[in-house]
Amino acid sequence: QVQLVESGGGLVQPGGSLRLSCATSGISVGYYAIGWFRQAPGKEREGVSCITTSDGDTYYADSVKGRFTFSKDNAKNTVYLQMISLKPEDSGVYYCAADLYAYGCSPEIYDYWGQGTQVTVSS
Repeated sequence: QVQLVESGGGLVQPGGSLRLSCATSGISVGYYAIGWFRQAPGKEREGVSCITTSDGDTYYADSVKGRFTFSKDNAKNTVYLQMISLKPEDSGVYYCAADLYAYGCSPEIYDYWGQGTQVTVSS
């Protein structure tokens, strides 16, 4: 059974930092496409950062480039999203997702999802 559990969200002031974690079981993160997605109230879920297995490239949404860093620890089967210089528009529920065959960062192509963790950037 595949499980993904996010943690690390919270309330942070603009300009602050957070590190999200996604602990997985039932998959090997070294062999799956893994992505971080977010959804703000009233908006569609969007891809923030994804790593695909076919070419190993890391995708970042333009809005987070230079501020977010996606990393993974294959031995722990855990992935991370380091977020710095946070802005109010980064607020939302952040999800990690996995798929064996996905290529890209569109949420509709990912099969397995965590429950999400809330990130609120506000003064």
